[in-house]
Amino acid sequence: MTVFFIGAGPGDPELLTLKAQRIISECPVCLFAGSLVPEQVVACAPDDALVMDTAPMTLDETHAEIAKAHAKGQNVARVHSGDPSLYGAIAEQIRRLKVDGIDYQIVPGVPAYAAAAAAIGQELTIPEIAQSIVLTRMSMQSTSMPAGETLENFGRTGATLAIHLAIRNMREIERQLEPHYGLDCPVVVAYRVGWPDQEIIRGTLGDIRKKVRAAKITRTALILLGPALSESHEFADSALYDPAKPHVLRPVLGVDLVEDHNT
Repeated sequence: MTVFFIGAGPGDPELLTLKAQRIISECPVCLFAGSLVPEQVVACAPDDALVMDTAPMTLDETHAEIAKAHAKGQNVARVHSGDPSLYGAIAEQIRRLKVDGIDYQIVPGVPAYAAAAAAIGQELTIPEIAQSIVLTRMSMQSTSMPAGETLENFGRTGATLAIHLAIRNMREIERQLEPHYGLDCPVVVAYRVGWPDQEIIRGTLGDIRKKVRAAKITRTALILLGPALSESHEFADSALYDPAKPHVLRPVLGVDLVEDHNT
């Protein structure tokens, strides 16, 4: 018996991986986070499968269902939104499975930040502008953030920020990040990305709060922020395709490749 933690992606059933779809279609028990995972994602479960929405359930209750399945030798598809490695709350579930000697596997899914980037048709790492992405969140009613993991600290890097679980804290985001990015820094709010009612709001650090308030968005939104989100075409080309910069698959006549002894 195995519990499969499955990343369902951000909401679009067609972003479910082939492996995830196959496992869901084979498991006699399917537990899915219905507040973030559409029922269409688990529609491929067997007709006689036990399919339960865990949104109103506690950790004890969901683990009890897994324990029942384990006693019957039934595999469980535990379906989470996005990719389960990021804010998936699977660590505490895995801890209990290990205590009970229950086997598990993790099946990755499309994370929300990747789906949001696709929705706006942009790359998040632009040459000489931003080459790092910080995936973070803010403390509100959820678990507090560790010391040092603050927006102010991340803002000092100038990296692209993907801020989860913070749409009701836009004023604080503006306050902490203005000194590092400026009020004209591009911001994108992706609401329910991948769902039929998906909404993309573009703005700047100085005006995005007003736009979000006007749209009456209070949950289920991802905030992308940083200079890489500019719609300007003024940036350097990547060295990846530079004909003057050889690599092992594209040598340049008369130019020696530099061997990297650190790899």
